[in-house]
Amino acid sequence: MTQVLQMTLTNAAGKKMIFNVANPKASLTEAEVNAAMQTIIDQGIFSYEGLLFDVKKSAKIVERNVTEFELNA
Repeated sequence: MTQVLQMTLTNAAGKKMIFNVANPKASLTEAEVNAAMQTIIDQGIFSYEGLLFDVKKSAKIVERNVTEFELNA
């Protein structure tokens, strides 16, 4: 099973940006996620058409099972 921390930010135009962090640490807390997202907002790291993504919309850990098949070439 793989885990991904999925964080969503929005901007004033209502556009959303979703970014994923693979394999988040098992002891990750809500406070740590909030702080990380706030740092991204405070630093003005992401924008679209001149509008900063400056609103925390959601954060969640997504788990999925992956089964890979070996294929003959």
